[in-house]
Amino acid sequence: MWFKNLYIFAFTRPFTINEDELESQLQENQFRPCGKTEMSHFGWSNALGKHGQRLLHHANGCFLLSARKEEKILPASVVKEALDEKVEQLEQEHSRKATKKEKEQFKEDITFELLPRAFSRISDTQGYICPAKNIIVINTSSRSKAEDFLALLRKSLGSLPVTSFAPETGAETIMTSWLLEQNLPEQFLIGFEGELKALGEDAAIIRCKNQDLLSDEMLAHLNTDKQVVKIAFDWDQTLSCVLADDLSVKRVKFFDVIHEQNADIQSDDILVKIDADFTLMTGELNRFIDDLLTQFGLRTDSYLETE
Repeated sequence: MWFKNLYIFAFTRPFTINEDELESQLQENQFRPCGKTEMSHFGWSNALGKHGQRLLHHANGCFLLSARKEEKILPASVVKEALDEKVEQLEQEHSRKATKKEKEQFKEDITFELLPRAFSRISDTQGYICPAKNIIVINTSSRSKAEDFLALLRKSLGSLPVTSFAPETGAETIMTSWLLEQNLPEQFLIGFEGELKALGEDAAIIRCKNQDLLSDEMLAHLNTDKQVVKIAFDWDQTLSCVLADDLSVKRVKFFDVIHEQNADIQSDDILVKIDADFTLMTGELNRFIDDLLTQFGLRTDSYLETE
C-alpha cells in the first residue's frame, strides 16, 4: 500500500468522473489471464488485491487503481534453437537457403507452438487519482510503466488530459542552487546521496553515497560546470527520498512516526487498516507534492486550462 516511487502527472482539465462511473469504465478493460496463444495481457485488477473485490478504492477524496500485466516468457535461446533446426531441415530437403520471409514464418510458428508451455511473469502497478489536487500519482520507478498505466486509463476513459510537471527553469538548475545557495526551506534536509553531471553529450557523471553534498569537495564540482541531476533529502520529519531532474521521486521511505499513527488498528481488521493507511499515505504525499512543486515554482493546478 505504501508507495515507494512516484511519477506525478497533472490534469489539464478537471477530473470530474464520480466513483460509480469510474468503476464502470474500468471494467471495460478488466484484467484476465493470457490465453494460450497470447504473449501478454494488461488490464485493471482489484485495487486492494486479494483483500478487495472492486477495481478502485475510494478514500480521502482519492481513487486507488491497480494495473496488472501478465507476460509470457519465451527465452530467446530456445526460440533460436528451434528456428535453426527448422531452417537446417528446409535447406537439407530443398538444397537452398531459407528466405527471410520463410524464417519469419518459422519463428512465428515456433512462438505459437511454445506459448502454451511458457512461464508467466505478472507485475502490478498502482496509482491514485486526486481530483482535488488535479494529479495522478503512479507507484513505479519506470517511466515506461507509468506511461503504460496512463495509456490503459486513457483507453478506459476515452481521453485523459494529463501532462508532466516541467518548471520554466530547468530542474537541474534549481536542484544545483539548493546546494550552492542552500536556499531550501527548513522542512527539506539534504541527504548524503546524489548525482552530478557535466554539460555535453559525453559528460562526466559523479555518483556518490554516504557523502556530505554540502562539503567543499562537492561544491567544487558544482563550480566547474556540473549540475545536480539526483539528490536525496528528508522532508518534514515524514519521509526520505531521492529526487531526479525529471521530477520523479524514487526510494520513498516513510518514517516510523508516520506508520505508528495507525498502529492501534487491530491487525485482524485488514480492510480498515488498508483504508486507514491509504488515507494517511495520500494525505502526506499530497502535502509533500505541494511542498516539492513549490520549490520549482509550480502548483498542482499549474496546467489546468482556463476557458
